[in-house]
Amino acid sequence: MSWLFGLNKQQPPDFSQFTFPPPGAAGGGEGGDGGKPPTNKEMEAYRFDSAALERAAKAAKDLETSPFAKEALSLSMAQEETKQKEILSKAKELEVQIEAAKAEGKRVEAEERRKNLQEQAKLDQQKAQYQDQLARERYADQLSQQQRMNDENLKRQEDSVAKQEAMRKATIEHELEQRHKYDMKRLEAEMAAKGKVDRENQDLTLEQIRVRAAEDRETTLKSIVEQRETILSSIKTAGSAIGTGLEAFLSDPAKIQAAVGGLIALTAGYYAVKGSLGLTFRFMEARLAKPSLVRDTSRVNVFDSVRHPVQTFKKLQKKPEDVLEGVVLNPALEERVRDIAIATKNTKFNKGMYRNILLHGPPGTGKTLFAKKLAMHSGMDYAIMTGGDIALLGKDSVGAIHKVFDWASTSRKGLVLFIDEAEGFLRKRHEDISEELRMSISAFLYRTGTQTDKFMMVLASNTPEVLDFAVVDRVHEPVEFPLPSQEERERLVRLYFDKYILQPAIEGKRRLKVADFDYSEACSKVATLTEGMSGREITNLALDWQMTTYASRDGIFTDAIMLKRTEAAVQHKKHKVSWRSAHEIKKSVFSASVIAAVEQAAPPPPDTPQPA
Repeated sequence: MSWLFGLNKQQPPDFSQFTFPPPGAAGGGEGGDGGKPPTNKEMEAYRFDSAALERAAKAAKDLETSPFAKEALSLSMAQEETKQKEILSKAKELEVQIEAAKAEGKRVEAEERRKNLQEQAKLDQQKAQYQDQLARERYADQLSQQQRMNDENLKRQEDSVAKQEAMRKATIEHELEQRHKYDMKRLEAEMAAKGKVDRENQDLTLEQIRVRAAEDRETTLKSIVEQRETILSSIKTAGSAIGTGLEAFLSDPAKIQAAVGGLIALTAGYYAVKGSLGLTFRFMEARLAKPSLVRDTSRVNVFDSVRHPVQTFKKLQKKPEDVLEGVVLNPALEERVRDIAIATKNTKFNKGMYRNILLHGPPGTGKTLFAKKLAMHSGMDYAIMTGGDIALLGKDSVGAIHKVFDWASTSRKGLVLFIDEAEGFLRKRHEDISEELRMSISAFLYRTGTQTDKFMMVLASNTPEVLDFAVVDRVHEPVEFPLPSQEERERLVRLYFDKYILQPAIEGKRRLKVADFDYSEACSKVATLTEGMSGREITNLALDWQMTTYASRDGIFTDAIMLKRTEAAVQHKKHKVSWRSAHEIKKSVFSASVIAAVEQAAPPPPDTPQPA
């Protein structure tokens, strides 16, 4: 409406843009399309309503004459200003949005740049790693080439030394041969010269021999005559003295009684001294000397203290130890073993009767180590013997067993008698065993038939099912030592890795270094690979690591050595298992063949018809 009053810069609408054709032009008039007149719809498209324009002009004139013209103008101007402000605010909002879009673009650009830098850093790191790998490979190739060169040089040196040694041997043999020939020629010349001299002096030599023989005969005859005369005179003198003494002795009854009493006293003294010496010797042997069947003992005796004073002093300085120190078992078995150790210690303190224990399980699971720790923890002595030694003694096995138990009964601190491989001689007596072994089993059962407060018997066996029933009946508590599980194997690997690898490397006393790798992860991996291995096999594996490191050129223990030797130990374990399986199969096949042969050789029952 503002343009009606001429207050706006905008121009009023130009109505000249609207053209109104003359009537009949739409249809073309007579000269139009076919000479037809236009229709009503076609005409309305070109009509203009002038009444609306006239009303607008009249409204503008009325508004100019109206008293509210100024208010309408001010209102119109306010609306115009409001619209302009809205337009400005929209423009500012657009500017803000543009700035925000620019900031977002910069942020996105910075993020892209950061990602590019990260990718570039990764690429640089990969490139550095690849270059390092190439450098390592080149270094490894150089080392291998150097090793090959060293091997070739060593081989050449060995060949040269072998050639020199062969030449030296040939020279020595030639010298010996020439010396032998020279000695033979010299001996031949000496013998020829001596033979010539002997032939020339033969007559003189024979005359000398005859003269010497005549002189010897005369001297011999004279000495024989003199000796004969001397003997005859001695016999006469002795006969006269004996006859005189015997006549005086027989004529005096008191002397006869004294002589008989002296002989009786001398005989009694002889047998008394003999018996007392035997008892003294057996007493000293039972208390001082270690029996031959005992392979290892912590008990100190006089002979060992004289022969090995340093070891004896160390044994005396040992203090009671924890029964599970250095022993890795599963928690349930650890609790049971600790209860046995506490009960044994309390039994010794209260001077009660000891219990007998049977330790059974696969070899290398810690049975012998537990027996030693049990003795140390209880403040007792220990003695270790094996069943195989008893089986080899034969007839002497009974006496040896009695000596062992006599020696064990004299211990002042108490003794843990550990019999390893008990199935070696304590087998079931109804099996096909020798008579000597039956006698040794009977002697063992006789000495262990009653409870004692002198010693505690600990048996160990890999096959407890073959033990005699009477032996098992004397066992108060059987304890099974199974193969270590994953957790126990990891504890064992860490224990022996620290003992045989880390400690020597830290002490620096030996030429051993440890490379930089994740020890914990490597130990866990080794524990996983060594499934089915015993504690002794894991100990041998750790020692193999140490020996392999010492045998290497640089003396550095790496994870590659650790895993390589572990895989070798696992393969060796598989071979042992396969060997044992094959042996068991052969044994079962042999037993089946023997049974079949016995059945075929046995005569048929009476009611069975004989084959034609």
